[in-house]
Amino acid sequence: MDYVAHLQKDKKLAVTLGTTVHELQLRKNIPLRLMASIMSQQLSTKVAAVIFRRFLELYNCKEPKPQQVLDTPFEQLRGIGLSNNKVSYIQNVARFCIENKITDKKLLAMPNEEIIELLTQIKGMGKWTVEMLLMFSLGREDVFAIDDLVIQQMMVKLYKLDVTDKKALREKLLKISAKWQPYRTYACLHLWRHKDAVPDL
Repeated sequence: MDYVAHLQKDKKLAVTLGTTVHELQLRKNIPLRLMASIMSQQLSTKVAAVIFRRFLELYNCKEPKPQQVLDTPFEQLRGIGLSNNKVSYIQNVARFCIENKITDKKLLAMPNEEIIELLTQIKGMGKWTVEMLLMFSLGREDVFAIDDLVIQQMMVKLYKLDVTDKKALREKLLKISAKWQPYRTYACLHLWRHKDAVPDL
């Protein structure tokens, strides 16, 4: 992979690269991926998988369209183990995707920053969640998840950074990550892998 040689130029990051080579994938049905990411928030991978399976079972194990989700009674969605807030957020996603004609084709044609700006308008959808979508569903190679706690911890450790001034730390993280362009997603993947904490989305 092209990215390995590029990232190895950063000697401190190089220690995290190991022998694993990451390949990004394009996943279909982005509206559903957004709903799944909300379902999995603050849950273990195992529990999130169970809830998502129950969710698909509501639709005969087929991936539902946003309108089908909106047509599903609130209590039925609550019944698979979702909180009131999560059901509301999932309905927000479905409604937003319909109103804004969100399709895989539309998102694939948009740059990262525009996608973040668009999707963070949805209540319950933060920047980190959209960045994970960019990495794991849209296969974007140059996303830096600066707000991810594990990424921050790993970079502080590797580069021996001072954490007392949060603003200065953020600027330093951005400056370091600029060297990894255009492969910042892979750098994040290796930092997570090094800590054994790859987000499961």
